[in-house]
Amino acid sequence: MNITLDKLRTPSLVLLHDLLMIPLAWMGAYWLRFNLESIPEGVLLKGFAFLPWVVATQGIIFYYFRLYRSLWRFASLPDLLQIAKAVLMGTACIAVGGWLYDRLESIPRSVPFIYSALLPILIGTPRLIYRSWKDQVSAFMTGKRTLVVGAGRAGEMLVRDLLQANAPEYRPMVLVDDDSKKKGREIRGIRVAGGCQKIPRLVKKYRIDAILIAIPSASDRQMRRIVEYCEQTDVPFLTLPSLKESLFYRMLDMGLREVSIEDLLGREPAQLDWQAIRTHLRHKTVLITGAGGSIGSELCRQLASMPMERLILFELCEYNLFRIENDLRRCFPELPIVPILGNITDPASVRQVMETHRPQIVFHAAAYKHVPLLENQLREAVHNNCLGTRIVAEAAIEAEAEEFVLISTDKAVNPCNVMGATKRAAEMICQSLDSLGSTRFLTVRFGNVLDSAGSVVPLFREQIRMGGPVTVTHPEISRYFMTIPEACQLIMQAATAGQGGEIFILDMGEPIKIRYLAEQMLRLSGKRPGIDIEIRYVGLRPGERLNEELFHRDENLVATVHQKLLLAHSRPCDPRIIAKLLDQMVKACQTSDESQIMILLRTLVPEYRPQLTLERRLTSA
Repeated sequence: MNITLDKLRTPSLVLLHDLLMIPLAWMGAYWLRFNLESIPEGVLLKGFAFLPWVVATQGIIFYYFRLYRSLWRFASLPDLLQIAKAVLMGTACIAVGGWLYDRLESIPRSVPFIYSALLPILIGTPRLIYRSWKDQVSAFMTGKRTLVVGAGRAGEMLVRDLLQANAPEYRPMVLVDDDSKKKGREIRGIRVAGGCQKIPRLVKKYRIDAILIAIPSASDRQMRRIVEYCEQTDVPFLTLPSLKESLFYRMLDMGLREVSIEDLLGREPAQLDWQAIRTHLRHKTVLITGAGGSIGSELCRQLASMPMERLILFELCEYNLFRIENDLRRCFPELPIVPILGNITDPASVRQVMETHRPQIVFHAAAYKHVPLLENQLREAVHNNCLGTRIVAEAAIEAEAEEFVLISTDKAVNPCNVMGATKRAAEMICQSLDSLGSTRFLTVRFGNVLDSAGSVVPLFREQIRMGGPVTVTHPEISRYFMTIPEACQLIMQAATAGQGGEIFILDMGEPIKIRYLAEQMLRLSGKRPGIDIEIRYVGLRPGERLNEELFHRDENLVATVHQKLLLAHSRPCDPRIIAKLLDQMVKACQTSDESQIMILLRTLVPEYRPQLTLERRLTSA
């Protein structure tokens, strides 16, 4: 029975059913005209003679109104209105044809009226009976009673897949959408009950067990608002993949997932010129330093999908190199990959790699980046971030690389810590070398990346897992955030846009308070901030400040053709002075003279204002 009735949903059988109802309605109209008694033979023969015109005309009208596309399972008032319109138009055309033929002499005047009333009943009743039967069956369906947020394309696809599943985990009961025009409408028989603000009320009314968010295009603000309503209920909520993931597959095949902190803090995906990126990287050998780090490894994955000649992975940590190499070989088996263990501060190792593989493009992602740790590691920070950058950059020039891309940070702007000062020095090194050879030097500067190694997100996640407390340095501290994939995509875009010597700044949006980040991570974990798990403020750590900056006041920002890519006019620097200071830094590092290193670093980066504790320590030493 189930299989037979389900076949009625196919367009061809729906059309066949409707066509069969036309002669039944036409001849039934004659029968009713004569009070359910026998029809005079002459009138009956004329009725049968006119029947082909009736079927052909009404069938064409049905096809024009696309009645065959309607699904019986979801038949509703709009479908019945569509049927009524098609029948009335068909009746009018039939009557006009009869008038032109013999001024309706062969057709009783009341037959068209009876026909127009009878045919919608014959066509609509089976649809309503089928829907009623399916609704009764659905009442016994297993699955969690579900509220779907979003009545757009993604929501429709999700509801369709849930209803068509044989043993669904979720059973859609009601939809919400902030578009007021959609209120009261039905999608696959599921009603849009109103806006997102009704979520808490509807959860109680429909005894909802789960909430599914089906708005892949939602901005961070929209997602935060939706999540706030969902958090007012005690019901778990999941979301569909974002627009950064494909919508070309069935929603359930892609898999629902828990709402992540990236959904709340991420922004609209950048619109990239992928054709320009592919053209720029085509048949190129690319080298990435720090290939196993958070940024370096994601950059490897993004680049591996491009039509490159070869990808060189240069990494100090053996495990990180092993992991990224395995990932790339599994996902991109056709791409030639060369993993190399090495240290950017080892000139012999760097030069050998450059001379052997002759990369056309170098992405320099290797750097020490942990601010509090580096405050007490001045020599190592300068040795790696400054002198290591110089070694790689000069080796790239000797190998006649076409392009060198330095990955920098917002902490390089008016730095107050060792990490920021060394990264600003690295920027200046690249600027000074831009005019010394054929290699183009570009710098890409951005803020924090979500979920990078050692960042606040994995720290909070671990603290929540351990039961707290979640530690925040200061109630007002804020940072710029960007997802790792977006940062890497914009790095690639900047590489295609640069001519040499530029500093590109990624549009980071609005800064986010770390306190808000902690509260949202707790809520997404099902915990109540300050009740289930304490948020404890522990004070600023060494080298930290409340707010970061993306550009210096003397760096006049200008827009580029890419929406999220800004260009900062770099400040002039003398290559000879920088080279002289770097030579002195080499000697100071060899003797571990941190006081001299600090003097040289402050001379190289005059806007650097170290914290007093660090200055006192070095002065006393």
